Amino acid sequence: MHLAEADLFALHADGTPIAVTTNGLVGRDGLARLGAGCARECGQRFPWFSRELGRLITTHGLHTLQVGERIIAFPVERDPYQNPELALIESSARELVALADREGWDEVALARPGCGHGGLDWKDVAAILAPILDHRFQVVTLPNRP
Repeated sequence: MHLAEADLFALHADGTPIAVTTNGLVGRDGLARLGAGCARECGQRFPWFSRELGRLITTHGLHTLQVGERIIAFPVERDPYQNPELALIESSARELVALADREGWDEVALARPGCGHGGLDWKDVAAILAPILDHRFQVVTLPNRP
């Protein structure tokens, strides 16, 4: 994996598959509860995202899932009221690698999982991701952010 300062959604607009950090909460209305950060921004940019993610979570459970063209749900917490879980981030990373292998993607971008609104320390998350994510994975942070 390599680190970069970039806007996740600008990379998507340029054709790069992106992994959006999500949770597994689905409301009675079938909509995924997007919480804050990347998930919320994705829902604002793509109005269909919450419904499709809710359908996929209901059908497949809490897993790394391709939600739309070049948009992947990367679970970091079970619901938006809990803290991100390092074990879930590890599992999501392994599933992301398998998905990238199946799809033949040469590059995938993701934000630092659990490190924005989730409050995890990047050093702890990086220690989990480094042995899993290979050279195809770009972990991004917006410029001028820790």
